[in-house]
Amino acid sequence: MDKYGLIGYPLGHSFSKNYFNEKFENENIDAQYINFEIPNIENLVEVLDLNPELKGLNVTIPYKEKVISYLDYISPEARAIGAVNVIRVSHKGKDTILRGYNSDVIGFTKSIEPLLERFHKKALILGTGGASKAINYGLKSLGLETVFVSRFKRPGTIQYEDVTPDVVKEYNVIVNCTPVGMYPNVEQCPKLPYEAMDQHTLLYDLIYNPDETLFMHNGSEHGATVKNGLEMLLLQAFASWEFWNGKEQK
Repeated sequence: MDKYGLIGYPLGHSFSKNYFNEKFENENIDAQYINFEIPNIENLVEVLDLNPELKGLNVTIPYKEKVISYLDYISPEARAIGAVNVIRVSHKGKDTILRGYNSDVIGFTKSIEPLLERFHKKALILGTGGASKAINYGLKSLGLETVFVSRFKRPGTIQYEDVTPDVVKEYNVIVNCTPVGMYPNVEQCPKLPYEAMDQHTLLYDLIYNPDETLFMHNGSEHGATVKNGLEMLLLQAFASWEFWNGKEQK
């Protein structure tokens, strides 16, 4: 039986595990998807040794960057972003070959592209974590200018207090890459001048629980187009499967 899995720490509710095991059952695929909760990235070697049937892994916090040093190949996108969240595992004789990819970009760009209008030229990216790098790469590939918004003073970012109504009018695509507003803290939202938003504003939240975050709700009340991260997750899952089982990319 083939095995697939997720490495990260800690691992709570896993969208991937439920999605893939349901897929295997529905499509009569002889495989299982396992959560490997490893307290240290060095434990990856043990996971690979103990599970020779592994064909692929997803990677989540905090190992998307740390896993790179273990890989034999990294896709150009993943290298540019500096983060890997899909690994294809193959075997050549006694050697285990690990190839790293990033499905965040594919999932995000395919999900947001249909919503972009000609007046969407500049975007604010809320947060500076691992996902935000992929979002930045994706937005730039779609032709948008980007600016990172951080709670702290960091090089190359502006802070929330700098996001004035005029900034919201100019940067009318806003992507939330922070956990602010995620269940159970549903009464929270990023501090923004929501009253400056209108039908030209597009809000995209990577969060998918709840379905409508307060960030989305506040924007839609002023006419903004809003979308959550569920479709992105599904598209990422499709992309993972392609990376694991599609034609091997050189």
